[in-house]
Amino acid sequence: MPELPEVETTLRGIQPHVQDQEITAVNVYNPAMRWPIPPEVHELVGLEVVATRRRAKYLLLQLSDQQHLLLHLGMSGVIRVLDANTDLAKHDHFELVMANGLALRLNDPRRFGCVLLVGEQPEQHELLRQLGPEPLTDDFDGLRLKRLSAGKTAAVKNFIMDNRTVVGVGNIYAAESLFLAGIHPARSAQRIAQHRYDRLATQIKTVLHHAIQAGGTTLNDFRQSDGQPGYFKQKLYVYGREGQPCLVCGTAIQNRVIGQRASCFCPQCQT
Repeated sequence: MPELPEVETTLRGIQPHVQDQEITAVNVYNPAMRWPIPPEVHELVGLEVVATRRRAKYLLLQLSDQQHLLLHLGMSGVIRVLDANTDLAKHDHFELVMANGLALRLNDPRRFGCVLLVGEQPEQHELLRQLGPEPLTDDFDGLRLKRLSAGKTAAVKNFIMDNRTVVGVGNIYAAESLFLAGIHPARSAQRIAQHRYDRLATQIKTVLHHAIQAGGTTLNDFRQSDGQPGYFKQKLYVYGREGQPCLVCGTAIQNRVIGQRASCFCPQCQT
């Protein structure tokens, strides 16, 4: 599933090609996404994309009438920028054609992504209003983690993957951050000291930053907007390395199901 680094990579890839461009055509090839693509998207023709940004794993395209087009990649979606005359590929469901002759095209084999129209204040939309802070901002730190962890018996891995705690820390990045912070993923969130949460918050920021710089992580489906894979997979310490020696201490990496998700960790380095 594309996570925050993959969505940020997508944003940076499409931004130069769609911002300040007029929409000349809207094509819906299959409206049956996670929620049906609203027919009102056809009324976007003639509007301009005045700003682009990301909130958690959502892409927001602000339009010249102050509406926002909200896009989500779901489990397997990819947004690419192509010449508008490029032949359609299997699973191409939606595209915006811009005045510069390029098309912003959403391809999603599993159709768990979404294309929605939201108003002038997208943060008030039901999909966004309960979200926690962005992890790469000053609003997220160890103090927040410690405060929110009070009374929580859930595993710390589940705690940091909760979008109400902080957005964008998916399974891969949670596993890597916990390894670098030396924290066992199954440890109860309420039993972690402040100094360890300080280190964990720092490592979350570091891991996400490095993943963005590497263009995301390609495991099965993800491709950048230009079709290239992400390369952070080459830098993983524990995720997907069950049975392999830890790159730090040599102990075999173990795997445990935590919160219905596979959770790789080093039993020596993480306590």
